[in-house]
Amino acid sequence: IKRPLLMNIAGKGAAEVDNINVIMVTSALQGEGKTFSSINLAMSIAMERDKTVLYIDADILNAAGGALLGVNSDQKGLMDVLEDQETAIADVILKTNLPNLRIISAGRFHDNANELLASEVMSSVVSELANRFSDRVIIVDAPPLLLTTEAGVLANLMGQIVMVVEAEKTSQEAVTEALQHIGSDKIVSVLLNKSQRHHLRKYGGYGYGYGYGNKVSASSKSA
Repeated sequence: IKRPLLMNIAGKGAAEVDNINVIMVTSALQGEGKTFSSINLAMSIAMERDKTVLYIDADILNAAGGALLGVNSDQKGLMDVLEDQETAIADVILKTNLPNLRIISAGRFHDNANELLASEVMSSVVSELANRFSDRVIIVDAPPLLLTTEAGVLANLMGQIVMVVEAEKTSQEAVTEALQHIGSDKIVSVLLNKSQRHHLRKYGGYGYGYGYGNKVSASSKSA
């Protein structure tokens, strides 16, 4: 899954696009496994010898990513950067026990969270991340595309999109509608999640799955 994304960043894959090192992981609907997939993708890339990863929990209303990674609920994060001009991106980046993985949590809940994700401030934040941290791969765990209109706006700030589709559950109509929220100039990949192993036996008996045993814990120290 990670290899084509990294090849695109290196200029060896699809055509060049703006913010190509910023990868948004989303889905059509809630519960398809995008947070699980985005965390595993971030960890897998962080295990590369020459890659540093910044994982951002931008699914503000759900905010499961930061919780799964052990970030305290009162920790400042993305929402604080968007709401408070005095809070810089560097102030909310957390170290983890994986040397090449950093985290920005969702931050404190805000009534206008979705609107902030679609704001000019968010556009500036993404641009700063893409350019200031151009040597990093930035994984953005974003809201589902069909649950909020702001998710489509956010998608168009990114360079690459990974859309997680739950096997045997998400309808083709939902996938098609979700893809319509993404600009045609983006590099879009579709990840089929929760596929049963027995469906793949006819391809030689190999089982496909992933998940890393390393438990990631965040530090309160910024980096």
